[in-house]
Amino acid sequence: MAAVLGTAAMVSLLPIESAQAQSVRNLPDFTDLVEQVGPSVINIRTLEKASQRSLPGNMDEEMQEFFRRFFGQPIPGMPRQAPRPNRPQDEEPQPRGVGSGFILTPDGFIMTNAHVVDGADEVIVTLTDKREFKAKIIGADKRTDVAVVKIEATGLPAVKLGDVNKLRVGEWVMAIGSPFGLENTVTAGIVSAKQRDTGDYIPFIQTDVAINPGNSGGPLINMRGEVIGINSQIYSRSGGFMGISFAIPIDEATRVSEQLRMSGRVSRGRIGVQIGPVTKDVAESIGLGKPQGALVSSVEAGSPGEKAGVEPGDIITRFDGKAIEKSADLPRMVGNTKPGTKSTLTVFRRGSAKDLNVVIGEFEAEKPPVARKAPEPEKPKASAAGQSLGLAVSDLTEAQKKELKLRGGVRVDASTEGAARAGLREGDIIVAIANTEVSTVKEFESAIAKVDKSKPVNVLYRRGEWAQYAIIRPAR
Repeated sequence: MAAVLGTAAMVSLLPIESAQAQSVRNLPDFTDLVEQVGPSVINIRTLEKASQRSLPGNMDEEMQEFFRRFFGQPIPGMPRQAPRPNRPQDEEPQPRGVGSGFILTPDGFIMTNAHVVDGADEVIVTLTDKREFKAKIIGADKRTDVAVVKIEATGLPAVKLGDVNKLRVGEWVMAIGSPFGLENTVTAGIVSAKQRDTGDYIPFIQTDVAINPGNSGGPLINMRGEVIGINSQIYSRSGGFMGISFAIPIDEATRVSEQLRMSGRVSRGRIGVQIGPVTKDVAESIGLGKPQGALVSSVEAGSPGEKAGVEPGDIITRFDGKAIEKSADLPRMVGNTKPGTKSTLTVFRRGSAKDLNVVIGEFEAEKPPVARKAPEPEKPKASAAGQSLGLAVSDLTEAQKKELKLRGGVRVDASTEGAARAGLREGDIIVAIANTEVSTVKEFESAIAKVDKSKPVNVLYRRGEWAQYAIIRPAR
C-alpha cells in the first residue's frame, strides 16, 4: 500500500514539474540576440577642450563609491588626476561624457542621439573588439535627438532595421549600451506603450527596459534581432532608472538620418500656425462630434497658413486626406513633408468643413513669430448685450482692428458669472459665438438672441495673438 501511495504521489508531482519546465522554456532567451547584434553596438566617448569639469550627469556619491570599490578607478568620463595649477584650458581635450550608438552601414556610418555628441570637440568610437576610431559628426538634429557620425573603417557588422508598425505593446525587447560607462551592458523588458507623446516630432516607444545615463543612442532590439528604436530618454527623479524609458522609433530616425547623410541637416516643412488640443467639451459644443484635430490658436503673419486662409479658431482635421486624431499629429505630418509641396488642409470652421490649399514652407527659412502687444483700447460706446451670459461688450475701433488684423469682433468690457467661470476676462476679443461670426455689437446681440441659455454656449475669442474656445455654462 505504501508503495502504491508513493507511486501515486510521484505521479501527482509530474504535471507540476512539467508545467514548471514548460514555463521556463517559454521565457525569452536573449543569448543568440546578444551574439547577433552585440558586435554592431558601439561605445561613444566625447571630449572637449577644458581643464576641469564637474561630475557628469546626476552621478551621486554612492555611484562614485561604487566605482572606487569595485573597479579601483574613477568614474568614466572623469580626469584621472586633478588638473595642474595654471594649466592652459585648451592644452588637452578632457573627457566630457559617454554614450552609445550602433553601426548603420559596413563602411562606418553610425547612429546615436544628438545630445550625446552635442558640444563635443572630439568623438571617440570604441568597437566591441576594442578598436578605437576618431569619428566625424556628419549631422545632428536636436528636434528629434538623432545624430549620425562616421568612422573610417570597412567590413563593419551593420544592424538590421525592423518595422515599427509591427511592434506590439507587451512584446519583449532588449537594449544594449553603456550605462554609466559600463560597455556592452544588456537589459531587457517589454514595450509598455506606443505613440507616446512627449515631443512635437517624435511619437516615442515607451518600455520598462532598464535605461540609464550612458545608454543614450543605443539600439532597442526586437526578438528577431532587428533595431526598432534608439534609446533616448528616461523618466527619473534621481537620474537613474525608474521603470519608464523612451525610444525614438527607427522609422522616424531613419528619415532624419538619411537627410543628415545627404546634406548634414534636416529640411522640415512648416505652415506657420500655433496649435493646441481639442477638448471634449469644445468638440461637442461646436458640433465637431468627437475631440480630434488641432485647434489653431495663432497664425503667423505672411506664413503659408495665412496665405492659405487658415484662421485662428479653425480646427485642422485632415492633412492631405489623412485624419489628425490629436494635435501632435499635425506637426509630424507637416514636418515630414518636403518644403514647396502643395498640400491640402481640411479645417472645421463654424460648424462646417472646408478644404484649403497650402504650399508647405521650410522650417528654418522663416522666422518665429514676434508677439505684438495689443493697443490700449479706446473708449467706444459699450453695450450690455450678453448680460445673461455674464458679458458686457463693445465694438472694436478701427485702430484696434488694424493692429489685431481682425475684420471685426467685440471687446469684452466686463466678465462675470458664467463668462468669468469660463475664463473670459476684460480685454478679450470675441470673434464668434455659438458658431456664428460676430463683427459688431449688433451682430453679437443678434447671435445672443438665438442662443438657448439653458445649454452650454461656445465662444471663440482672441487674447493677444492667441485664439481659443471657452464654454459658457448656464447657472445651476
